[in-house]
Amino acid sequence: MASLQDIRHRIKSVKSTRQITSAMNMVATSRLRRAKEAANANRPYAEKVMEVVNEIASNAGADFSHPLLKKHETGKRLILVVTADKGLAGAYTSNACKMAESLIEDKANTQLIVCGRRGVSHFVSRGYDVVGEYTGFSDHPDFESARRIAINVIERFQSGDVKDVFMVWTKFISAISCEAQATQLLPFQNVKTEDAGIHTEYIYEPDAATVLGFLLPQYLYTTVYASFLQSAASEVSSRMNAMSNATDNADDLMHKLDLYYNKVRQAGITTELTEIVGGAAALE
Repeated sequence: MASLQDIRHRIKSVKSTRQITSAMNMVATSRLRRAKEAANANRPYAEKVMEVVNEIASNAGADFSHPLLKKHETGKRLILVVTADKGLAGAYTSNACKMAESLIEDKANTQLIVCGRRGVSHFVSRGYDVVGEYTGFSDHPDFESARRIAINVIERFQSGDVKDVFMVWTKFISAISCEAQATQLLPFQNVKTEDAGIHTEYIYEPDAATVLGFLLPQYLYTTVYASFLQSAASEVSSRMNAMSNATDNADDLMHKLDLYYNKVRQAGITTELTEIVGGAAALE
């Protein structure tokens, strides 16, 4: 049976841990609102960009060609993985890494661009071919970082060494729910170059094909940035839930330790009383 001093040290340690997890929970809760608003505010813009691109593509005609629409028969698969820079976010990073690993058909013919220190550590330690590392912005992404990463992806795809590009990110569903997603970035699959019938009329200068050629990279920038915002909101919500659960577990453990402490103290008092009574009886 543990001594009273050992139990007191354990209670003090759990109480200190609880203070940390409670503080982190409050910080994550305050940051979740801003992250959620940023993700929701960007969604209409991303959807509108996709709509405009498809409208212009339908006017460009089925004969329109662009390097980002070209299918490569040979080359490696490139996977862009969005993870967290910091830990204590539950299964957020591990779910994204598992989703990315499910897309790897051949380890030797797969390259990875990883965003987030936790993801970089995961894939490097397992011997994957990590060709790009981006850290420092997982919970507060900015458009310039998304654009820089998208340009890197485009250059690798246009070089011909990469046959397709996938992105693994985490969709924010609610404050208590998020889900890892895999999206094919290149070659574009959701751009409809055929005439779908009635569509919005635009005036193009100089022509639809030129405008579409300019918009496709911008569309990719927007898609990557939107995924970063969704992942950031998911990371913050996962950390909030993880710290909330840790705080609740600490409260339960402290309650059990208090009961155990009282039980040991009572047993010690009973033993002392028994010894006193026994000693008194021996002197009679």
